[in-house]
Amino acid sequence: MNKQLNFFKDSHEQWKKSADSTPTREADFNTLSGEKLDLCYFPKQPNDDYMDKLGFPGQYPYTRSVHNNLYRGRLWTMRQFAGFGKPEETNRRFKSLLEKGQTGLSVAYDMPTLMGYDPDHPFSDGEVGKCGVSVSSLADMEALFQGINLDEISVSQTINGPAIVLLAFYIAVAEKQGVPLDQLSGTLQNDILKEFIAQKEWIFPPKASMRVITDMLAYCTGHMPKFNTISISGYHIREAGSSAAQELAFTLVDGFCYVEHGISAGLNVDDFAPRLSFFFNSHLDFFEEIAKYRAARRIWAKRMKDKYGAKNERSWKLRFHTQTAGCSLTAQQPEINIARTAFQALSGVLGGTQSLHTNSMDETLALPSEKAAEIALRTQQLIAYETGVVNVVDPLGGSWFVEELTDQLEARAEEYFEEIGNIGGVIPAIEQGYFQREIARSASNYQHKVDTNKRIVVGVNKFVNEDEQIEIPILKIDERAGESQRQRLDVIKSSRDESKVQNVLSAIQAACRNQENLMPLIIKAAKEYATLGEIIAAMKSEFGEWQESAVF
Repeated sequence: MNKQLNFFKDSHEQWKKSADSTPTREADFNTLSGEKLDLCYFPKQPNDDYMDKLGFPGQYPYTRSVHNNLYRGRLWTMRQFAGFGKPEETNRRFKSLLEKGQTGLSVAYDMPTLMGYDPDHPFSDGEVGKCGVSVSSLADMEALFQGINLDEISVSQTINGPAIVLLAFYIAVAEKQGVPLDQLSGTLQNDILKEFIAQKEWIFPPKASMRVITDMLAYCTGHMPKFNTISISGYHIREAGSSAAQELAFTLVDGFCYVEHGISAGLNVDDFAPRLSFFFNSHLDFFEEIAKYRAARRIWAKRMKDKYGAKNERSWKLRFHTQTAGCSLTAQQPEINIARTAFQALSGVLGGTQSLHTNSMDETLALPSEKAAEIALRTQQLIAYETGVVNVVDPLGGSWFVEELTDQLEARAEEYFEEIGNIGGVIPAIEQGYFQREIARSASNYQHKVDTNKRIVVGVNKFVNEDEQIEIPILKIDERAGESQRQRLDVIKSSRDESKVQNVLSAIQAACRNQENLMPLIIKAAKEYATLGEIIAAMKSEFGEWQESAVF
């Protein structure tokens, strides 16, 4: 025991020196009453497994944080998801949020864009600009970021199936602004595996989709060192009805799958793994969510080090964005959603998130109004500047309850990893409907509890306001957005060099066959004002499409 205690004391001293030398924000980190707070708190008599399970903030296995002084050094990025109508309308919303103190941008695209269709495609009728912004060409992307310096702001884009095309548009805009690619920071969701598992917005079959992603991974590894190429997303897995343990396990196993494909493509794991990030849901079971984030960091660190041979500590560090649970919001008594979101955001912060989106109270009724989005942003600011929870790293570390939950979630995730491995891996599990069945079972169990009042949802199955009148203002999308976007498309097509467009589309089609990296060709197509739909059609002609099997 003395040997273990001495090792702990020596390690603590080294950590403290490192933390003391790390830059700190100008702020008062004491309690409201003036009581002095330490940066982090530790047991006086650590257990034998303390260093293996917990360690110190910013040190392996990162259970307590990936940063040694966490929010004392820098607050999380406050990144509200926004996008609707025409690019010009979303551009105005971006600028409004930035003026109100938002510190990063997050782009929501409409359904035609998510599925790789231009506004003039028959499938786009009635959907242009409805659930996000319509972007189908470089001209749209230019309008979206007009007056916003891309070298000064981190931009996250929620796009998956056609992510390679939207990234090409974004790169072309940056180059027009004169921004070097190695200065671009942000995140591309680009998580096609979770589309097959949960969100169902894929375009190409699984294997072809993974080929596209490894092309992007290779390109960004060589040209965009500050850019996160994939945001491995558990958010949508949870929104589809999974449990916290399923979200944890399925998200991480997707991450391991991307790592394996990158290595198989000839990339050095330490060259690309530091630019993989994660995106988790923050649901309503407050302590379970905190434990989930802590378990995720520990599992990722150990697997990256022990299984995949990563030697760079940055490859071991799981960094993540959090969004509060949209599926937990209610149309009934929508103002209560402000409180729900605050609790969920607080658990994300206590769990050590690097970036956070807080949902607006009206999101079960429509896209957020400007006022509702402002309240959601102010919720984050209140947590950051008034609650004091940012003053201490991992303030719940050492709680018997939280540590036991962390261990339980880690153990359950390992059981899922074994089951998926026995099937043959992530892609065979997708093709056999394994993930879909597991999530459906979890969703059904939860709904049964709500239906039988074993789980109370305030305003829905208890504390109901009869004859309730919803009086909050709702954002209305201009129905003329679709026609406006179609007109812009006509102008683009009539003014570009059509022969250059067709030549580069043919080159993309050939590259799909011959394994040439697609990224440079798609950037070239973007600069020639080839459209999203045209580029995707060229790729579909070689890759084909995919239909999942029905799951019962």
